[in-house]
Amino acid sequence: MSERTLKDLQQEVHEYISQFKEGYFSPLSMLARMSEEVGELAREVNHRFGEKPKKATEEDNSIELELGDIMFITICFANSLGIDLAEAHDKIMHKFRTRDADRWTKINTDQ
Repeated sequence: MSERTLKDLQQEVHEYISQFKEGYFSPLSMLARMSEEVGELAREVNHRFGEKPKKATEEDNSIELELGDIMFITICFANSLGIDLAEAHDKIMHKFRTRDADRWTKINTDQ
């Protein structure tokens, strides 16, 4: 599969959601859904790296799929509010590059 941009991903999700009469959920419902998905990711991380192993009866899941679920709901949320995620990403990276420019020790420097 070829590389896709965030705009491509947003369009793909929009085309998928647009085939249903219900369309996008309300912002509050999407926030609740996002919280659920983050909880599922936390559970997977805890099973894999924490002290709480899965029960034998629990189905296999993966961190990759949970991150995918979070990405899907994030794209739905952005689309429903008319937010361009590439633009949002650029704004956030600018913030990190300026606000946190000297916060962390850089690799291959004497700082």
